[in-house]
Amino acid sequence: MQQQKSLLIVPAEVNAEVIACEEGLSFWGGVDPDTGTVIDAHHDLHGQSLAGKIVLMPTSRGSCSGSGVLLQLALNGRAPAALIFREDEEVLTLGAVIASHMFDRTVGVARLAASNYDNLRSRKSARLQGNMLAAEQFSIDLHRVTQTDLELTPADKAMLAGDQGRSVALAMEVICAMAASQGAERLIDVTRGHIDGCIYAHDANLIFAETMARMEAKVAIPTTINAISVDRENWTDHGVSPKFGQAASRLADAYVRMGARPTFTCAPYLADDVPQLGESIGWSESNAVIFANSVLGARTAKHPDYVDLFIALTGRAPETGVYLSGNRRPRMVIDVDPPAGYDDALWPLLGWISGHLAPDRVPVLRGLEKAAPSRDDLRALCAAFGTTSAAALLHVAGVTPEGDLDPVSDAATARITRTDLAAAWRELNSGSSSVDLIALGSPHFSFEETRSFANLMAGKQKHPDISVIITLGRDVMARAQSEGLVDQLQSAGVQFYSDLCWCSIVEPMFPTKAKTLMTNSGKYAHYAPGLSGREVRFGSLSDCAKAAVTGNAPTDPPGWVL
Repeated sequence: MQQQKSLLIVPAEVNAEVIACEEGLSFWGGVDPDTGTVIDAHHDLHGQSLAGKIVLMPTSRGSCSGSGVLLQLALNGRAPAALIFREDEEVLTLGAVIASHMFDRTVGVARLAASNYDNLRSRKSARLQGNMLAAEQFSIDLHRVTQTDLELTPADKAMLAGDQGRSVALAMEVICAMAASQGAERLIDVTRGHIDGCIYAHDANLIFAETMARMEAKVAIPTTINAISVDRENWTDHGVSPKFGQAASRLADAYVRMGARPTFTCAPYLADDVPQLGESIGWSESNAVIFANSVLGARTAKHPDYVDLFIALTGRAPETGVYLSGNRRPRMVIDVDPPAGYDDALWPLLGWISGHLAPDRVPVLRGLEKAAPSRDDLRALCAAFGTTSAAALLHVAGVTPEGDLDPVSDAATARITRTDLAAAWRELNSGSSSVDLIALGSPHFSFEETRSFANLMAGKQKHPDISVIITLGRDVMARAQSEGLVDQLQSAGVQFYSDLCWCSIVEPMFPTKAKTLMTNSGKYAHYAPGLSGREVRFGSLSDCAKAAVTGNAPTDPPGWVL
């Protein structure tokens, strides 16, 4: 099959130092978009620069926004010279395809068979030229992937030929390039989209969106928008600089002009109208994708930023990955020994550990059949899993819709014990026990979480030296206001921000003086050191409420893991 070949996906002329990752890397939250330095405190290359180097990694992981980080690096001349993968990879590949197709900035991309990958990773330097990849005592011919490998429908060909305008033609060019690189044979229809590239984390996202809007691009399917970088209606009241606030608003407006709904939430699955079991959709944003696949049983690849818009413009996506039933079967079985007396912190810890155990494959978690996790527990599981795994799907036996699918015959096995949970807790609790900020809502808080936190804070006041901030979507905010929860929490000193979330918040909305934050989110506990430069504590929602009042986080893991 084509996937077993060594593939050339984005050609480049490169002669550079080789740097190899032991594990995948999320460029979003893991690489500084201005310098190319690895900022993921949990990664083996932390502190090293990737700029101008040939970077080997098994595959990427984490956020769909990594494609935007790579584009920003390409635009400012700090990107890797080439990226070499061993497994299927979409996020960084897409960033490189966009840089080449739209902006004439080249980052080479290749995918090697395992034996060739292992051979190259021991070399100090390598050269990519034409279809040849060479190093000392090592040389291979790469198969150049093209859209001629695809079976396109007459409608696909018409879009590609420009019958619906240049924006749709460009969208189809990129979709076909990505489909060919993934070994897809055809494209499929999708019914709805979700845009992730609307965070003003760097200039590349704004440049891309406004370029497409000037081309009069219009979405062809119902499409929602992820959290943005400001409270769209109220940012002028929050001390945000006019330059940043206006740019972030322009970015959001560009997608609205292209027909996307101004939902501004990273949890589109909290809406009343959610994807159904078996429905093929075109979503981006890692937590949303994993929740849609795992908990709702819908079908979507973890589409990178930018291709999410192209899918929305065409209603077409590569038929690959977990769109295919065979690829939804577990390739790893993880047995879990849930400790007695556990609380809601169990679920993000399980997700984070499971992602490490299954960084490139779909797992099934067994042993949780009687746990009866809530929707919010499953959200926390999926979001944390997405920080450490490239997989777009996980199963929970006896819980999720496809949790009883038979694993593949050669599925790997692993077990998560109390010792593993305690080690993960310590890894995510490297900061001081004295906290300055309680950061809740990554992904966006649900109505149920808002009500639970209101109950935990009932009759209490936050510590005067601590900021307590909840980020949530507009719809959830409106419901919480109508039921008096917002007033109740605000009287306790809690602040609310809608439209943005913790992965996009900037100073001064992020409290400038805060040195250590605490969160109940495994996702944000993982990303916060790199994104915010602050120390982090992690705990249950109850732990966060207690810390909000006392100013101190627990110094030891919870009793249920000891």
